[in-house]
Amino acid sequence: MIPYGTGRPLLTPVDQDGARRSARLRRLGLGERADASFDSFDAFADRVAEVTATPFSIVNFIDGNRQFFAGLHTPAGIRGGADLGAAAAAGNGGRYLARDHGYCPHVLARRKALVLDDVCDFPRFAGNPMVDGIGIRSYLGAPLIDRTGIALGTVCAVDTVPRAWGRAGLDTIKLLAREFAVQIERREASHP
Repeated sequence: MIPYGTGRPLLTPVDQDGARRSARLRRLGLGERADASFDSFDAFADRVAEVTATPFSIVNFIDGNRQFFAGLHTPAGIRGGADLGAAAAAGNGGRYLARDHGYCPHVLARRKALVLDDVCDFPRFAGNPMVDGIGIRSYLGAPLIDRTGIALGTVCAVDTVPRAWGRAGLDTIKLLAREFAVQIERREASHP
Protein backbone atom coordinates (compact mmCIF):
# COMPACT_ATOMS: atom_id res chain seq x y z
CA MET A 1 0.00 0.00 0.00
CA ILE A 2 1.41 3.37 -1.02
CA PRO A 3 -0.12 6.63 0.27
CA TYR A 4 -0.33 9.61 -2.06
CA GLY A 5 -1.24 13.27 -1.62
CA THR A 6 -4.96 12.55 -1.50
CA GLY A 7 -4.59 10.70 1.79
CA ARG A 8 -6.15 7.62 0.21
CA PRO A 9 -4.11 4.45 -0.19
CA LEU A 10 -3.45 3.19 -3.70
CA LEU A 11 -2.86 -0.51 -3.88
CA THR A 12 -0.43 -1.51 -6.57
CA PRO A 13 -1.44 -4.95 -7.82
CA VAL A 14 0.76 -7.90 -7.01
CA ASP A 15 2.65 -8.93 -10.13
CA GLN A 16 2.54 -12.72 -10.30
CA ASP A 17 4.42 -12.90 -13.64
CA GLY A 18 7.09 -10.24 -13.02
CA ALA A 19 10.10 -12.54 -13.23
CA ARG A 20 8.84 -14.42 -16.30
CA ARG A 21 7.86 -11.15 -17.99
CA SER A 22 11.24 -9.54 -17.27
CA ALA A 23 13.05 -12.56 -18.71
CA ARG A 24 10.82 -12.58 -21.81
CA LEU A 25 11.31 -8.82 -22.36
CA ARG A 26 15.09 -9.30 -22.13
CA ARG A 27 14.98 -12.15 -24.66
CA LEU A 28 12.95 -9.96 -27.02
CA GLY A 29 15.25 -6.95 -26.49
CA LEU A 30 12.31 -4.87 -25.21
CA GLY A 31 11.75 -2.78 -22.13
CA GLU A 32 15.28 -1.55 -21.55
CA ARG A 33 16.10 1.31 -23.91
CA ALA A 34 14.87 3.07 -26.98
CA ASP A 35 16.79 2.72 -30.22
CA ALA A 36 16.09 3.24 -33.91
CA SER A 37 13.96 0.09 -34.09
CA PHE A 38 11.56 1.68 -31.62
CA ASP A 39 10.45 4.27 -34.21
CA SER A 40 7.77 1.81 -35.30
CA PHE A 41 6.54 1.67 -31.70
CA ASP A 42 6.19 5.46 -31.62
CA ALA A 43 4.37 5.28 -34.95
CA PHE A 44 2.00 2.72 -33.46
CA ALA A 45 1.35 5.00 -30.47
CA ASP A 46 0.59 7.81 -32.94
CA ARG A 47 -1.92 5.53 -34.61
CA VAL A 48 -3.56 4.66 -31.27
CA ALA A 49 -3.90 8.38 -30.51
CA GLU A 50 -5.42 9.02 -33.93
CA VAL A 51 -7.89 6.12 -33.75
CA THR A 52 -8.99 6.99 -30.21
CA ALA A 53 -8.77 10.78 -30.68
CA THR A 54 -6.72 11.17 -27.49
CA PRO A 55 -3.84 13.50 -26.60
CA PHE A 56 -1.72 10.73 -25.04
CA SER A 57 -1.16 7.12 -26.02
CA ILE A 58 1.46 4.64 -24.94
CA VAL A 59 2.89 1.25 -25.82
CA ASN A 60 4.14 0.26 -22.41
CA PHE A 61 6.37 -2.66 -21.36
CA ILE A 62 6.40 -3.39 -17.64
CA ASP A 63 9.05 -5.40 -15.84
CA GLY A 64 9.19 -6.18 -12.14
CA ASN A 65 10.37 -2.68 -11.21
CA ARG A 66 9.28 -0.09 -13.75
CA GLN A 67 7.37 0.80 -16.86
CA PHE A 68 9.06 1.61 -20.17
CA PHE A 69 7.20 3.67 -22.76
CA ALA A 70 8.49 1.99 -25.92
CA GLY A 71 5.90 3.83 -27.99
CA LEU A 72 4.77 7.29 -26.96
CA HIS A 73 2.43 9.93 -28.37
CA THR A 74 2.00 13.24 -26.56
CA PRO A 75 0.12 16.41 -27.53
CA ALA A 76 3.31 18.32 -28.27
CA GLY A 77 4.87 15.38 -30.07
CA ILE A 78 7.77 15.26 -27.60
CA ARG A 79 8.98 11.68 -27.85
CA GLY A 80 11.03 11.92 -24.67
CA GLY A 81 7.91 12.26 -22.58
CA ALA A 82 8.62 15.72 -21.17
CA ASP A 83 4.94 16.63 -21.43
CA LEU A 84 4.14 13.75 -19.09
CA GLY A 85 5.20 16.05 -16.25
CA ALA A 86 7.21 15.40 -13.12
CA ALA A 87 5.73 11.92 -12.67
CA ALA A 88 7.78 10.70 -15.63
CA ALA A 89 10.61 13.22 -15.66
CA ALA A 90 13.34 10.91 -14.43
CA GLY A 91 15.28 8.53 -16.62
CA ASN A 92 15.72 8.34 -20.38
CA GLY A 93 13.98 11.64 -21.00
CA GLY A 94 10.74 10.48 -19.44
CA ARG A 95 10.44 7.06 -21.10
CA TYR A 96 10.48 5.31 -17.71
CA LEU A 97 7.88 5.47 -14.98
CA ALA A 98 7.71 3.88 -11.55
CA ARG A 99 5.73 0.65 -11.56
CA ASP A 100 3.25 1.97 -9.02
CA HIS A 101 2.24 5.00 -11.13
CA GLY A 102 -0.52 5.01 -13.68
CA TYR A 103 -3.12 2.44 -14.53
CA CYS A 104 -1.21 0.02 -16.77
CA PRO A 105 0.03 -2.16 -13.87
CA HIS A 106 -3.63 -2.83 -13.05
CA VAL A 107 -4.30 -3.93 -16.64
CA LEU A 108 -1.26 -6.18 -16.48
CA ALA A 109 -2.31 -7.84 -13.20
CA ARG A 110 -5.91 -8.31 -14.41
CA ARG A 111 -4.83 -9.50 -17.87
CA LYS A 112 -7.96 -7.74 -19.10
CA ALA A 113 -8.75 -4.36 -20.59
CA LEU A 114 -9.52 -1.49 -18.22
CA VAL A 115 -11.95 1.28 -19.10
CA LEU A 116 -12.15 4.33 -16.83
CA ASP A 117 -14.51 6.98 -18.20
CA ASP A 118 -13.56 9.28 -15.31
CA VAL A 119 -10.74 8.14 -13.06
CA CYS A 120 -12.05 10.42 -10.31
CA ASP A 121 -15.17 8.25 -10.03
CA PHE A 122 -13.03 5.41 -8.66
CA PRO A 123 -11.35 6.01 -5.29
CA ARG A 124 -8.82 3.28 -6.10
CA PHE A 125 -7.65 5.22 -9.17
CA ALA A 126 -8.38 8.86 -8.31
CA GLY A 127 -5.39 9.05 -5.95
CA ASN A 128 -2.93 7.99 -8.63
CA PRO A 129 -0.01 10.42 -9.15
CA MET A 130 -0.79 10.59 -12.88
CA VAL A 131 -4.10 12.34 -12.14
CA ASP A 132 -2.29 15.37 -10.73
CA GLY A 133 0.96 14.86 -12.65
CA ILE A 134 -0.47 15.33 -16.15
CA GLY A 135 -4.16 15.68 -15.46
CA ILE A 136 -5.34 12.28 -16.63
CA ARG A 137 -9.11 12.02 -16.29
CA SER A 138 -9.93 9.02 -18.50
CA TYR A 139 -8.06 5.85 -19.37
CA LEU A 140 -8.48 3.04 -21.87
CA GLY A 141 -5.95 0.21 -21.86
CA ALA A 142 -5.52 -3.43 -22.90
CA PRO A 143 -2.82 -5.99 -22.13
CA LEU A 144 -0.16 -6.99 -24.67
CA ILE A 145 -0.27 -10.77 -24.44
CA ASP A 146 2.38 -12.41 -26.58
CA ARG A 147 2.41 -15.82 -28.25
CA THR A 148 3.74 -17.45 -25.05
CA GLY A 149 0.78 -16.21 -23.03
CA ILE A 150 2.81 -13.68 -21.04
CA ALA A 151 1.35 -10.19 -20.65
CA LEU A 152 4.36 -8.03 -21.60
CA GLY A 153 2.74 -4.65 -21.08
CA THR A 154 -0.12 -2.57 -22.38
CA VAL A 155 -1.43 -0.41 -25.16
CA CYS A 156 -3.33 2.54 -23.74
CA ALA A 157 -4.98 5.84 -24.59
CA VAL A 158 -5.59 8.58 -22.04
CA ASP A 159 -7.37 11.90 -22.05
CA THR A 160 -7.38 14.95 -19.82
CA VAL A 161 -11.18 15.11 -19.81
CA PRO A 162 -13.73 12.47 -18.83
CA ARG A 163 -14.90 10.35 -21.78
CA ALA A 164 -17.56 7.77 -22.34
CA TRP A 165 -15.46 5.14 -24.11
CA GLY A 166 -18.33 2.70 -24.51
CA ARG A 167 -18.17 -0.73 -26.06
CA ALA A 168 -16.62 0.71 -29.22
CA GLY A 169 -13.65 2.08 -27.23
CA LEU A 170 -13.16 -1.22 -25.44
CA ASP A 171 -13.28 -3.20 -28.69
CA THR A 172 -10.89 -0.75 -30.35
CA ILE A 173 -8.19 -0.89 -27.66
CA LYS A 174 -8.38 -4.68 -27.49
CA LEU A 175 -8.00 -4.91 -31.26
CA LEU A 176 -5.04 -2.51 -31.21
CA ALA A 177 -3.34 -4.55 -28.46
CA ARG A 178 -3.76 -7.77 -30.45
CA GLU A 179 -2.42 -6.02 -33.54
CA PHE A 180 0.65 -4.85 -31.65
CA ALA A 181 1.22 -8.35 -30.22
CA VAL A 182 1.46 -9.55 -33.84
CA GLN A 183 4.03 -6.81 -34.50
CA ILE A 184 6.10 -8.15 -31.59
CA GLU A 185 5.90 -11.66 -33.06
CA ARG A 186 7.11 -10.39 -36.43
CA ARG A 187 9.95 -8.52 -34.73
CA GLU A 188 10.92 -11.68 -32.87
CA ALA A 189 10.85 -13.77 -36.07
CA SER A 190 13.09 -11.30 -37.89
CA HIS A 191 15.57 -10.95 -34.97
CA PRO A 192 16.01 -14.50 -33.62
